[in-house]
Amino acid sequence: MMEDRQIITHISELADQERRLEEAHAGEGLTPEERERLRDIERTLDQLWDLLRQRRALRRAGRSEDDAVARATETVEHYLQ
Repeated sequence: MMEDRQIITHISELADQERRLEEAHAGEGLTPEERERLRDIERTLDQLWDLLRQRRALRRAGRSEDDAVARATETVEHYLQ
């Protein structure tokens, strides 16, 4: 199970990748492969943020953050922010 620090580090790394990909093609379109990579990054970020929120909520509720589980992308990508 990942610790909060590891989740935050992974989120930061993926956000950097996302930004670099978008900035590299400012004013241009992404290739189909790049668009798919961007979607993969976005899906993973959604999952990681959800996992981090779950861990924090469990901890506030006095439960073990290790009870948090990574949810399917189909679930987390439709959450309202």
